[in-house]
Amino acid sequence: MFLRPHRPDRSLERLAALDCVRAKIMIADPDLNIIYMNQAVTTMMAEAEEELRRELPRFSMATLLGSNIDVFHKNPDHQRRMLAVLDKPHSATIRIGQRAFDLLVSPIGQGGRRAGFVVEWEDAHHRLLNLDYAAQIAAIGRAQAVIEFTMDGTIVTANENFLKTMDYRLEEIRGKQHSMFVEPAYARSADYKAFWEALRSGKPMSAQYKRLSKSGRPVWIEGSYNPILDHNGQVTKVVKFATDITAQMDLLEKLRENIEEVDREVGRSNTGALTAKQAAATATANVASVAENAEQLAGSIRVISGSMVASQTATDAVFQQAARVATETEGLASATQAMSGIVALIRSIASQINLLSLNATIEAARAGEAGKGFSVVASEVKNLAVQAAQATEQITKEIDSLQTRSASVAQAVISIREQATTVRDQVNHAAGAVEEQASVTQGMSSSAQGAAAAVGAVLDSVGEMEAAVGSVSTAVRKTTDAAQVLAR
Repeated sequence: MFLRPHRPDRSLERLAALDCVRAKIMIADPDLNIIYMNQAVTTMMAEAEEELRRELPRFSMATLLGSNIDVFHKNPDHQRRMLAVLDKPHSATIRIGQRAFDLLVSPIGQGGRRAGFVVEWEDAHHRLLNLDYAAQIAAIGRAQAVIEFTMDGTIVTANENFLKTMDYRLEEIRGKQHSMFVEPAYARSADYKAFWEALRSGKPMSAQYKRLSKSGRPVWIEGSYNPILDHNGQVTKVVKFATDITAQMDLLEKLRENIEEVDREVGRSNTGALTAKQAAATATANVASVAENAEQLAGSIRVISGSMVASQTATDAVFQQAARVATETEGLASATQAMSGIVALIRSIASQINLLSLNATIEAARAGEAGKGFSVVASEVKNLAVQAAQATEQITKEIDSLQTRSASVAQAVISIREQATTVRDQVNHAAGAVEEQASVTQGMSSSAQGAAAAVGAVLDSVGEMEAAVGSVSTAVRKTTDAAQVLAR
C-alpha cells in the first residue's frame, strides 16, 4: 500500500505482493527520502529499533517513513556521492552497534531519468555466522583429519590430512565401510555395533582410537565422531575430526616403561631408606648408651680423682710426719750418745769411789780398833760403788740396746720417708693421670652426646628421605596411572 501521496507509478497489486514476500524491501525517491517499506523490513527495523537508537540518535520507527536514509549514517556525505553516480546494483554490509545488515541498492530509472532507489535489506548475522563457521571448519580441516560417513558407516569423503595419515587416496576409500580402518575382531564385536548405534541415535563419541593404515600400521588418533542433524533434528551423516597421536602414544608407551623402571628403583630406594632408618635407630640407641656409660664413667673418674686428691693430701701428711719422726729419732740418738757420756762419767766416779773405799779399808785396817767404824763406812761405800758400777753396766747395756733400736728406728724412718716420697710421687702422678683421664672421659662423654644428637639428626634426615621417597613413589604411581590412561 502507499504510505505517502507521491509514490512510484506501480499498481496496488504489485505493492501488495511486495508486502507478502520475505525479502525486506525499502524504496527511496531520488532525494533519498524513504517512500515505501514492506512488512518484512518494517518488522526487522522494529525489532532492532532499541539497539539502533543507541548508535543513531535520530533513528525512530515512528518517523522513519518519509525521513531520509541519512539517518542510517553518521557521516552520510560519502554515501550520497556514491549513490549520485550509481548506475547498477551495489551491495554493501553496514554495521550499526552489534547489528550487521547486508544491503543491495538498485537504482530505478524511468524515462531516462533517476526515479529513485530500491534497497533490499537482510540481517547479516546468520550469513556472517555461517562464514565464521565455514572459516572455523576450514581451519579445522587444515589442522585435523576429517572424514564423512553416511549413517551406515559408508565413507562419503575425506580431506588430505586424513588420507595422508592413513596412506590412502580418496578413490580407494570412497563408498567403502568404516570397518576397513579397524581390526577385524573389533569390527565383528558388539562394542563396534554399539558404537555405530550410538552415533545413529545422535550421540557424539570422543576418545582415543586405534586404527589401521593401508599397510596395516597401527595409527592412534584423538577422534571425535559427530552426528550432523538436519532442521528436523534427524541425523543425516557423521563427521569425524581426528588428530594423529601415534607419535605421542609411542612416547607414552616408552614413558610408561621408564616410569615402571623408576618405580622399581624407587621401591628399592624405599627399602634402602627403611633399612638405613632402622640402622640409624640402632646406632642412635647404641651411641646414646655409650654417651650414658661415658657420663657414668666420667662421674666415677671424678670421684676417683677426688679420692686421689685426698690420698695425695694424706700422703703429704704422712711424709711430713715421717720427716718429723726422723728428726725426733735423730734427737733421740743424740740424747743416747749424751747418756753414754754420762754413764762413762758415772762409771769413772764409781771406780774412783771403789778406789777410795779400798784405800779407806786399808787405812781402817791400819788404824786397828779405832778404824772399825770407818771400816764399816768404807765397806758400805764400796758396796755402793759396786752397786753403782752394776747399775752403770745395766744402764750401759740399756743405752746400747736403745742406741741399736734408735738406729733401727732411724733406718726404718729413713725407709718410710723414702717409701712415702715414692708413694707421694706415685700418688701425684696417678692424680695427674686421673685428672687427665677425667678430662678425656668428659670430652668423650660430650662427643658421645654430640654423636647421639648427630645420629638423631641423621635418623630424622633418613625419616625425611623415607617420606620423600614415599612421596616420589606415590607421584610415580600417579604418573604411571596417568600414562596408562593416556596410552590406552
